[in-house]
Parts: sequence; structure tokens; C-alpha cells
Amino acid sequence: MAFESDLLALLPRLRRFAMTLSRNPADGDDLCQGAIERALRSRTQWQEGTRLDSWMYRIMRNLWIDEVRTRTRRDQIFAPEEQGMDVGDDGEQRVEMTAQLNDVDRAMAKLPPEQREAVALVLVEGFAYKEAAEILDIPMGTLTSRLVRGRQALMAELGEAA
Repeated sequence: MAFESDLLALLPRLRRFAMTLSRNPADGDDLCQGAIERALRSRTQWQEGTRLDSWMYRIMRNLWIDEVRTRTRRDQIFAPEEQGMDVGDDGEQRVEMTAQLNDVDRAMAKLPPEQREAVALVLVEGFAYKEAAEILDIPMGTLTSRLVRGRQALMAELGEAA
């Protein structure tokens, strides 16, 4: 039962990572659901005492890679439905924060997938470099390189948005 409760506690983080990978709310939800289904089916493959979050991120990333490979064309990215919820809200701070988050989302969406994954795992999810490199199944130097390029691209893009 601990496996299910631990998996349930990870849901917000898994969903956030799925949204980062897919850049689309519906695709992110489908990806998150698929990863949870696969984890439940493959529960016996998870080793007690290892990090469940790392295992889940690897499952989700592999599912996303499979999905991208099977698509014949890329999905168009539309503004999330949640953006329309602020219409008529005169909360200046909330509007400004939403605008800044939208700028960050747009800047993240412009990153190449490899850089976006690295930035999401290390800067958003807070994984150590070693853990992120293991999740992505890449050498530590490659992760570091992707992070440096991703940060530079984000700073350049967000500098233009300001």
C-alpha cells in the first residue's frame, strides 16, 4: 500500500513534468496517466529502497519519447485554457505574475527538447545533476552542457520579453 500512497504523493510533480515535456495540457494529462498506468503494471520492477520519483520520471520520459516518435507531425501549441480564467480579474499582482509565467512557459517551449528536459529536472523539479543525468540516461557532462545552453537561451529569451 505504501507504493500507491507514495505514487499518489508524486502526482503534482509528475503532472508538472508531463506538462513540461508535452507543452500541452491535454497531452500532459495523457502522458501522466500513461506513466502511472505503466508504473502500476510494472510495479514488481521497482526496487524497494530506490527513489520512486526517479523511476517515475524515467518511465514518463520514455513514454514521451515513444509518443514523439509515433507522431507524423507536431501538435500546434495553443494558450492553456487556464489563461482565460483571469479575464476581468483586477488583481494587478496576479496578472503580472501570470504574464511572467507565460513568458517563462513560452521561453521553455522554444528550448530544444534535450535542454527543456534538463532544465525541467534540475531547475524546476530540483533534482541533483547526477540524478537528472541518470533519469535522462546521459553522461553528467552532457547534462551540464545542456543546462548551460538552456539557461543561456532562457535568459536571452526572457531578457527580450522584459
